[in-house]
Amino acid sequence: MAFKITLDNASGVPYYRQIVNQVIYGIVNGLLQPGTQLPTVRQLAVDLQVNLNTITKAYRELEIKGIVDTQQGTGTFISDKKIIINPSEKNKLLRSKCIYFIDEISSLGIDLNDAIEMFQKISAEREEYHVKKIRKK
Repeated sequence: MAFKITLDNASGVPYYRQIVNQVIYGIVNGLLQPGTQLPTVRQLAVDLQVNLNTITKAYRELEIKGIVDTQQGTGTFISDKKIIINPSEKNKLLRSKCIYFIDEISSLGIDLNDAIEMFQKISAEREEYHVKKIRKK
């Protein structure tokens, strides 16, 4: 699965923070490996349709935390720093995502049990895909 940054207008979380969080979670989940080049500030600003300063602020924060290395004229790359998210932070994030999910499906008139069933089906499909991908290697 390719890594892609997306922004949620309704979350109430500033865009730069969403970018920082998504890069961190991409690393933790193995979607971003050390040495992976991030899009340029200009390219990401165009892709996300936000101000250049928003991307600059996110990249600067990631650099200060040692999560990325910026090489003048070459780009911004994921560093080899290990990132560990503590269990209470993971639980807090999971809870907020679940609340958002429940609110979204409820607003569409979808029964929670139907949504859970679909979630499990998709999860099984993705697991099967990853197993097949590993076997090909």
